[in-house]
Amino acid sequence: MNPSSASLALSQPGAAQACTQGAESMDEAALIRAAQAGDHDAFERLVRNYDQSVLKLATNLLRSPDDAHDVYQEAFLRVYRNINSFRFDCSFHTWLYRIVTNLCLDQLRKRKVRKTEPSTVETPEGTVDRLETTPEYRPHADPQRSLLSTEIKHRIEDTLSQMSSRERMVFEMRHYQGMRLRAIGDVLGTSEEAAKNCLFRATQKMRTALGDLL
Repeated sequence: MNPSSASLALSQPGAAQACTQGAESMDEAALIRAAQAGDHDAFERLVRNYDQSVLKLATNLLRSPDDAHDVYQEAFLRVYRNINSFRFDCSFHTWLYRIVTNLCLDQLRKRKVRKTEPSTVETPEGTVDRLETTPEYRPHADPQRSLLSTEIKHRIEDTLSQMSSRERMVFEMRHYQGMRLRAIGDVLGTSEEAAKNCLFRATQKMRTALGDLL
């Protein structure tokens, strides 16, 4: 198995090629051992088993399809490069999610240090106001409800952006992924109690931000 052939399975989520009948019949532990031994079909099966959940996690955490797809690609490339270091001391799911969440944390940290984009941009036709190029939002059936939903969404996004990277990660995994606190602690390399405390702080911030709208 070589990197170029492995990358074919990562070009698009769900695009892993059909596996051999032997790989199809293996349980996960056998698939991992086969992949560690260089079995390309076994590695593709692992990708296929987890590609959608990895993409969903990254999308929920980053709220950017482009960034999420980049994380998806990099996560499985890291799995490919480091599969031999997996020693079965935790579940493969936990090991994989650690890789994904660490990549997402890196992305979130990078966002915090980026400078805010200016409201205007220079083009060959002159200065253009970004707000003027943004499509106008037009509420439909119930304008009041639509505007309230939009305001709630904006406040949630704003509050998430102001949380620490770990608080946001815990909040997203609990409320958007439905993960248990013990699993979140395992993924983040901390205790269930620490994850619980982090979730409490994040939830309090969210309640404060949304208090007058709910």
